[in-house]
Amino acid sequence: MRQDYAEFTKRNSEIVALGPDGPNAFKRFWETESMPFIGLADIKSVVASQYYQEVNWLKAGRLPAILVIDLEGKIALIQYGESMSDILSNVDILAVLDKLV
Repeated sequence: MRQDYAEFTKRNSEIVALGPDGPNAFKRFWETESMPFIGLADIKSVVASQYYQEVNWLKAGRLPAILVIDLEGKIALIQYGESMSDILSNVDILAVLDKLV
């Protein structure tokens, strides 16, 4: 999503990424990688669990999830993956955002 961040912001949207690391490790990663969007340390999966994001300890943690939440707080898209290779492409997510306008 980093490479298409400008396309997301053109659609008046924001990306928020949740991570299981502690705040300091998360902040270091965000700064080192120059991530342009918001990162939220969610150590105990408080936020992730509210959206039913699964944890699979055999795969070393959380399974990927993509949610598009509209300005009224309604979930317009939710997709859970088994690995990063089966999540939606940015093109598909941007198409959902285009339909919300």
